[in-house]
Amino acid sequence: MDREIFLPEIGQRIIDRRKKLGLTQEALAEKSNLTTQFVSYAESGKRAMRPENLLKIANALEVSTDYLLTGDIIDKDLLILSEKLSKLTPSQVRLIENIIDECIELFKK
Repeated sequence: MDREIFLPEIGQRIIDRRKKLGLTQEALAEKSNLTTQFVSYAESGKRAMRPENLLKIANALEVSTDYLLTGDIIDKDLLILSEKLSKLTPSQVRLIENIIDECIELFKK
């Protein structure tokens, strides 16, 4: 699949995911072993990242690099979600399944 990479969109996905996880730029920098200034640049979308730094941010945000680059959910993202589900009790997993089913029905409308 040929997709153009847009740095501002990558930056926005980093911001959105960081905020969803309740992280500050400083906390993300620490978690990814990068500087706060680097995180700021990455989020602004004004500078491309080296692959190893993109990987550090993706790991810290618990998403795939594909998600950050393109916004696509790939098998790795589903594996991360599966690992999170494996930490729940069976009844909690069933509850999450019901929530997902309800969301699917809502999105069909």
